[in-house]
Amino acid sequence: MKDLWRIITFTKELKKYYIAVAVFSVLVAMTTQVLPLLTKTIIDEVSKLVAHQPAQLSVVVWAVLAIFLADVLQNVFSNIGGYIGDQLQARLRKSLSVHYFQHILTLSQQYFDSEQSGKILNRLNRSVDQISTFTQAFSNNFLQFIFTTILSLGIIFYYSWPVGIMLTALYPIFIWLTTRTSGKWREYQATINEQLDAATGRFAEATSQSKVVKSFGRQHDELSLFKRRYDKVIATTRPQSTLWHGQDAIRKLVLNLIFLAVYAFICIQAAYGTYSLGTMVLLLQYAALIRIPIFSISYIVDQSQKAVANSRDYFAAMDIPSEQASNNSGKTLAVKQGEVSFNRVEFGYSAEQQILKDISFTLRPATKTALVGESGEGKTTITNLLLGLYAANAGAITIDGQSISEVSYESLRKATAVVFQEPALFSGTIRENIAYGKKDASHSAIEKAAKAANAHEFIAKLPHGYESEIGERGLKLSGGQKQRIAIARALLKDAPIVVLDEATSSLDSKSEHLVQEALDTLMQGRTTLIIAHRLSTIQSVDTIITLKNGQVDEIGSPDSLANSGGVYAQLLKLQQQHSEASQKQLKTFDIQDN
Repeated sequence: MKDLWRIITFTKELKKYYIAVAVFSVLVAMTTQVLPLLTKTIIDEVSKLVAHQPAQLSVVVWAVLAIFLADVLQNVFSNIGGYIGDQLQARLRKSLSVHYFQHILTLSQQYFDSEQSGKILNRLNRSVDQISTFTQAFSNNFLQFIFTTILSLGIIFYYSWPVGIMLTALYPIFIWLTTRTSGKWREYQATINEQLDAATGRFAEATSQSKVVKSFGRQHDELSLFKRRYDKVIATTRPQSTLWHGQDAIRKLVLNLIFLAVYAFICIQAAYGTYSLGTMVLLLQYAALIRIPIFSISYIVDQSQKAVANSRDYFAAMDIPSEQASNNSGKTLAVKQGEVSFNRVEFGYSAEQQILKDISFTLRPATKTALVGESGEGKTTITNLLLGLYAANAGAITIDGQSISEVSYESLRKATAVVFQEPALFSGTIRENIAYGKKDASHSAIEKAAKAANAHEFIAKLPHGYESEIGERGLKLSGGQKQRIAIARALLKDAPIVVLDEATSSLDSKSEHLVQEALDTLMQGRTTLIIAHRLSTIQSVDTIITLKNGQVDEIGSPDSLANSGGVYAQLLKLQQQHSEASQKQLKTFDIQDN
């Protein structure tokens, strides 16, 4: 019940729609309730005429007209309520989706690293579908069911308390028959959801990596894996469906037997003269009015079971604390010089998986610093910590003396510009992608950034220039073009601190030269932290920080470290040897000779 109440109360802004739907459903129930009373009046008066007793024919006429009016009103109220219900469902889907997306965007990077994007999307779609279907069914039928039941039972008790008692006994029997299998049904649904999420997650991965799938000829294998996931869904659906429909059949059989006894009792009492013909018809009709919602409630129960089972993934995600929740101060970061300091920072994904240990260094304002170390030493982790994508387990990271744990992530990320090794672009136009970090930028500012990034020339040659669509993840552009767009985006942002996952290693010589020039422009006058991938970049920086065993091994200028015998000196020596073995060892440092 707690889960159902949370679903109903989650979207409070739609309260007026819930009320409106409920009001019209009650009005429909009211127009339905008068029909048996009017029918009784007609039958009683006609029976008098047949028996040659005094009767009021005008009452019959007015009752017939009232039935017609009730039918017209019922039709009007039903359609108005249906229209409002459609609006409620559309707005509910929007509200649930927006709430979900808004919250997901605030979660830490750790959440996205551990979840497949396809699973995240599938959970949203499944939850929204089931919650909106249940909510509409609930708002349309529940109050109508309550109103019909109470009023019908009240009238039935007035005319025949034995019939009222028999019909009242239906409800505890129905509730017991319904709830005794609910737990098992939800277990089956949780298993089904898990398999559906896995199938959708794999589908998203395979389609986004279609080149890899095709290049390795794995289409058949991916399809087989996808089918197996759905085979498991079908295998679990069979016992779940058997459980539900078997219990539904038993439930309806029991209820039908009770209604058979009620109908028989009413007819026998009428045959013995206890009830008039009109009263008999009235009791039968009100019993039928109760029978319809009781049998229809099976649908609401079915939808409520699905809504509860499917909403748990939705609310589980909504209950994950946002990344800003750990920082309640939300102060604005004020960057004057751009000095970045790591002071005894430690980080690990778990107690058994420590990545960084006692990391301390300072990035001086407007200087270039390169991180060097073997793959897995934590170079990328350091940049993720600086961007606030992860929180350090111990120690402090400060910018101009301000701890990043005490400032808002929004202001922190406004002060930093990032260029990743793999440029992250979105479907849309070139203009939209360059202005992604500064959406109110003018066209002249966008063009200026593109020129500084050596991107304007190729953009101008495109048929639609800056309004050219680049496709999902920029697939319509070459690697060098995508990198220059990403650099233009960082230049336009004009942040005082630059994080650079140096990205020229996979480019041809001409593209590399253009991108390197753009990077030099980007780094000029800014505090820059570079994950080094090329020795040429390492040699041009002001400071090198080498990492070994998750700790800082050396700090110094390229010249001072060249003869120190440490990691950087080892890299230079390997570069000079030009042997196959030395090239393999260079790659363990994620460094390419050039």
